[in-house]
Amino acid sequence: MRPLAPSAYRRRVFRSLRPYQVAVDAALAVLFALIALPYELGTSSFQPVSDISALPVVGLMAAALGLRRFSPGLALGVAWLAAIVQMGLGRGPGFADIVVFAVLYTSAAYGSRLVFWLGFSSVIVGAGTITAYLFRWAFVGSGSLSDIPTLIFVLLAALFALGLSWTAGALVRTALRARANRAAQSRAEAETAAEQERTQIARDMHDIVAHSLAVIIAQSDGARYAAASDPAAQTEALGTIATTARAALSDVRLLLTQLRHSQSDGPQPTLADLEQLYAQVRAAGVQLRVDVDPAPRGDVAASVQLAVYRILQEALTNALRHGGDGGVDVNLAWHDDRVELTVRNAVSDGSDAADRPAGGHGLIGMRERAQLIGGTLEAVPIDGAFVVRANLPTGAPAARNEEHTR
Repeated sequence: MRPLAPSAYRRRVFRSLRPYQVAVDAALAVLFALIALPYELGTSSFQPVSDISALPVVGLMAAALGLRRFSPGLALGVAWLAAIVQMGLGRGPGFADIVVFAVLYTSAAYGSRLVFWLGFSSVIVGAGTITAYLFRWAFVGSGSLSDIPTLIFVLLAALFALGLSWTAGALVRTALRARANRAAQSRAEAETAAEQERTQIARDMHDIVAHSLAVIIAQSDGARYAAASDPAAQTEALGTIATTARAALSDVRLLLTQLRHSQSDGPQPTLADLEQLYAQVRAAGVQLRVDVDPAPRGDVAASVQLAVYRILQEALTNALRHGGDGGVDVNLAWHDDRVELTVRNAVSDGSDAADRPAGGHGLIGMRERAQLIGGTLEAVPIDGAFVVRANLPTGAPAARNEEHTR
């Protein structure tokens, strides 16, 4: 077995106490010694001894009392040493022995696993030692059978008294561990929630930045080509670039605000924002055809609205990057229990449609958004075009997962 480092050994043997706790325990030990000493000086014993024999017993018991929280194992050892000295000097049970109950309690409540079981063993061994010491005359032949019931009673009483102290400490130990487990679970849940929120913000950041940059790049290319022949088109393109950049900057600032103040959720895109999204794509020079049939009836869960918006945003961004001259077709079908979303765009070279990456961050984000509300999404090349299909539930499953999309 690998030996413990000195620092680890100290942490195992000695507990970390606050200054006021150390001061209280030290003061309690001194006060106990001052109270116990007069009682011990007047205690009778089985053998005639000088009263001065009470000093080491009281001193050791007071030390065990002062150490009981700082080092339960050391306190247990000092208490056993005090008991051995007490029996060696021939002293009977006295006032100072009440420290044993406090030491057994702390060994069970605050001790290490080894000290915990040493305390339990001390209950059994201690009860037997007390009984043997008190009835030692019976074991050397001077007793009688009439002493046996008394001996058994003393043994059971000692087991009960010592065991009660240790059991109380064990119950406190269980309560402390349960509280620590609850605290650890709360921290783990908070960390998980924070990680999910960071992932959500990163996904939104990707969607916003990728879409906005795609629009800006397309407009910049158009403005460059139109600079000589059509100044008005150039001016319009520059205006679209400025509008798109401002909107992206506003969205990024909102996400950064959420990142700094995670307790407050900012507004999320809804179906009402789709028209602005379509306008940005059309302004970039893409021929966009949108068909909504049937239209949504009644209120749509916020989680579904957000998923539809972000999936369309990413799909249209991909179309801006890789699309050809055939335009983009968007189909939305709002049924009672689901919404079917399809985005189809011809790539710049139909023969390369099968080579389009299916595992990029954008496609992964779309799949995660669909799965988050219990839906499915596939992105596949079909007949020289790239098609994104999503099937999203609009009923109870979506409502149950709405809180995860914030």
